[in-house]
Amino acid sequence: MNTAPTSPTTPTAPLRVALIGYGLAGSVFHAPLVSATEGLVLDTVVTSDPGRRAQVREAYPDVRVAASATELWDRTGEDSPAPGLVVIASPNKTHVPLATAALTAGIPVVVDKPLAATAAEARELAALADRTGTFLSVFQNRRWDNDFLTVRRLLADGELGEVQRFESRFERWRPQLKGGWRESGAPEEIGGLLYDLGSHVVDQALVLFGPAVRVYAEADLRRPGAETDDDTFIAITHANGVRSHLYVSATAAQLGPRFRVLGSRAGYVKYGLDPQEAALREGMRPDRATDGTLWGEEPPHLWGRLGSGESPLTGGGISVPTEHGDYPAYYAAVARALRTGGPAPVTAHEAARCLEVLEAARRSSRDGVAVDIAA
Repeated sequence: MNTAPTSPTTPTAPLRVALIGYGLAGSVFHAPLVSATEGLVLDTVVTSDPGRRAQVREAYPDVRVAASATELWDRTGEDSPAPGLVVIASPNKTHVPLATAALTAGIPVVVDKPLAATAAEARELAALADRTGTFLSVFQNRRWDNDFLTVRRLLADGELGEVQRFESRFERWRPQLKGGWRESGAPEEIGGLLYDLGSHVVDQALVLFGPAVRVYAEADLRRPGAETDDDTFIAITHANGVRSHLYVSATAAQLGPRFRVLGSRAGYVKYGLDPQEAALREGMRPDRATDGTLWGEEPPHLWGRLGSGESPLTGGGISVPTEHGDYPAYYAAVARALRTGGPAPVTAHEAARCLEVLEAARRSSRDGVAVDIAA
């Protein structure tokens, strides 16, 4: 690989972004969000799949397409400066080697979750970024979900009192296997819901309530032919005493509340998923006007309810306006950090703490015991 340094840019010149991977993560999340971010421009997409290459050319006619990361690295030289940012949205098993290559070349990197298979690997990447003075961040977009932002607001305002239990569910009804690496039982693929949706719910719990000191988990294979977990429960005891009960499932025939937060003063219950993913899947973009609806806005009939002693299903409590979801805030923060040298919106060290919990959960489920983690 040619390790030419990133080309200098003027304050107004956008940073050229190379996106590696154009599956679900690359096509639905990263490409649209990068393209909608002031100060960033999608320059190159790396994918070897002919159908996806055609999709890139249709959606982004001015974007270059490369067949492999090696081709991307080989392009870098005096006549073709290194990209200002590489986004890694390829299969999980490629995250560490691709991030290592980019960081070694001094190219700033965003890696889709999970950053790695283990906390140790995540810390090695963090150390490499520190040694090379290179930006590294992890895409944890669910920190900008509408309901999560609402819970953060309620906690900051003291509406719930002292939180005792946090329940979070990311459930789906997908009784048939779809195939692909995400459902593979091969350890090197890092598949299964624990590392997929579990990366989101664990990260959210740690952001809200701080370090974990004990983890208990039950990971099951429910669907015929399943090779890796598709119905998993994680219980976290946080250092501050809060207990988080987290559920991720592909086999939930009836979906529970996305959040139920129980405090000494009141509880908050919220059903339904943030609308941003659905909007992105439908081809909407945060930088394009729609029918008057603001990006990430949720209609009032979907708002959660806050109260004590009443059932939200019968109208108990008060309706709480949901914050607008804001996935664009992630890449706006990335662009700002790259321009100013500021902090990453999600750090590799935070990802390592999340991976510690995921590793403990896997061990707990395998051995049938609670696993302690040093705070």
